[in-house]
Amino acid sequence: MTRQYCHIGTRTIAYLDSAPKHNELRAIVLLHAFPIGANLWEPQMRSIPGGWRLITPDLRGFGGSTELDSLSALLIADYAADVMDLLAELGIRKAVIGGCSMGGYAALALYQAEPRLFDGMVLANTRAGADSPEARANRRNMLALVDREGPLGVAREMMPKLLGSTTRDTNATAEATVRRFIKQQSPVAIRSAIHRMMHRPDSMPLLSRVSVPTLVITGAEDELIPVDESRRMASAIPGATLVIIPGAGHLANLEQPDAFNAALADFLDTL
Repeated sequence: MTRQYCHIGTRTIAYLDSAPKHNELRAIVLLHAFPIGANLWEPQMRSIPGGWRLITPDLRGFGGSTELDSLSALLIADYAADVMDLLAELGIRKAVIGGCSMGGYAALALYQAEPRLFDGMVLANTRAGADSPEARANRRNMLALVDREGPLGVAREMMPKLLGSTTRDTNATAEATVRRFIKQQSPVAIRSAIHRMMHRPDSMPLLSRVSVPTLVITGAEDELIPVDESRRMASAIPGATLVIIPGAGHLANLEQPDAFNAALADFLDTL
C-alpha cells in the first residue's frame, strides 16, 4: 500500500491506491474524516472485494496533498474539485464515491457538482445538514485550540468523541492509531478544514435527487453524529440502504472493520 502522487498545475494530490493503473477494475473512492488523512481507510485497503480498486485521497492539505495559498473563500467544494481532477487524471470516468464524516460532506458536494461521476454512494458517519450555530461555535473553539496547541491539542480534545465507548474500553490500539494519524497532519490543513466545514451548505435538499444506489452506514455509539441523523439521511435518499454497526463510534470503518467491510462488500455486490 504505497502512497501515490498526482501533480496537477501547482497542486499535488496524494492518495492510496489498491491497484494503480488497473483501469479494468471498477473503482471505489473513499474520502477521509477530519482530522485524519487517507490512512483512515487502511482496514478497507486490506479487504477489497474482487473486481474492485480502492482509491483514498488525502484531501487538500492533509497527508501528502498540498493546500493552496489563496485569498478566496475556503469551500467544501474545493475537496470535491480535487477528487474530480484526480479521477480525470487517472482516467476513471465513473466510481462508487463516498466518505466518512467530513469526507461525506465532500462526497455530497461532489454529487451536487458532477452526479455523472457516481456509480453509487457511501455515506459513513456523516450528515447532510449544515452546521448549527452551536456547532459553529464549537468549531471556533477548535480553531483557537489549533492556534494554541496544534494537532496534539486537537487529538486530545477529539479522541473521546471520535471513538465509541466499546472501542475505548477494549481496543487501545485503535486509539493509539487515530492519535498518530491526527498528529501527522499540519495545522494549516486542520484550520482550513474547520473553515470549510463551518461554512458548508445544507445538502438535505439534495438527498431526494440522489439517483444512484446509496449505502448509509454508521456506528451505534457515534457521539458526534447521532444515529438518528443517519436514519434521516437514509429516509430522504430514494432506495438507500442503512446499516448500523454495533460497538462502533464515529470511525466505524476503523473500530469494527470486519462488520464495515462486510456491509460495504454486500453493497458493492448489488451494483
